[in-house]
Amino acid sequence: MFFPQFRARRIRGSETFRRMVRETTLSVNDLIYPMFSAFGTEPRKEISSMPGIYQQSIPDIVEEAREVFALGIPAVLLFGIPEAKDAVGSDAYSDTGIIQETIRALKKGVPGLAVITDVCMCEYTDHGHCGIIKDGDVDNDATLELLAKEALSHVKAGADMVAPSDMMDGRVAAIRETLDENGYDAIPIMSYAVKYASGYYGPFREAADSTPQFGDRRSYQMDSGNRLEALREAASDIEEGADIIMVKPGLPYLDILRDLRNEYNMPLAVYNVSGEYSMVKAAAQKGWIDEERVVMETMVGFKRAGADIIITYHAKDVARWLKQ
Repeated sequence: MFFPQFRARRIRGSETFRRMVRETTLSVNDLIYPMFSAFGTEPRKEISSMPGIYQQSIPDIVEEAREVFALGIPAVLLFGIPEAKDAVGSDAYSDTGIIQETIRALKKGVPGLAVITDVCMCEYTDHGHCGIIKDGDVDNDATLELLAKEALSHVKAGADMVAPSDMMDGRVAAIRETLDENGYDAIPIMSYAVKYASGYYGPFREAADSTPQFGDRRSYQMDSGNRLEALREAASDIEEGADIIMVKPGLPYLDILRDLRNEYNMPLAVYNVSGEYSMVKAAAQKGWIDEERVVMETMVGFKRAGADIIITYHAKDVARWLKQ
């Protein structure tokens, strides 16, 4: 069809018709809200690089979770800041660890909210890396045992889903086997299947107090130039038992998100990470962009690229804007 017989503006000129033919839609059911839990009774601490996001005590976490649930957001993703760290991240798998205690409080205080836990060691180790250090690098196989132990402790405390983010080879299989052996075969795993080594994680490392004390994470997180490797990583995690696969970060890797959607008939998540959030917040505070419009355009972009689930610090605002 060609102009003048075909005029695309006939449809675009009506808000009603635009809604009727919209190809990609966004729902509050697509959202997961990340939260940072810490022991203590001190007032919640705003993360300087992430306006509106806080390190919070367990009572404050429960209070905000009630708000999250009231907005219709179906799930939260928990990260913990322990009171003490050591070389083997003991608090990560302690029965009385920060995440374990937070899970119990949330399941009691907001029982209808799904609780997903990040499974990694970086928040809990004194060196800030995602596993056991041997000869200056993370020992992959030694770390698997602790990751599985961590995931099991979360589920025993009441977690509805676990999300391994460490990027160790074989960790999904190790966690799946451990959960199944202990009678938790119905608990799903959302794998950070495709996680790139990225500069966009900077604000998160302030939020989770997880900056590596030496080196970086390039030996276990993916190189930003690699596309085909993403397909191999996703295939491996699916074969090992992942129920949902994830791409992280989001905006710089929309092509990867689309590749995975085209390749696999699996639930697909994307993590709209801290750096992406912080850039939008900073520009909005300067008056350089319309925050609501940019955020909603970004969310729709994730959906259009193929995401079923969006993990985002904007979740509460998005939920409110969707109700307007």
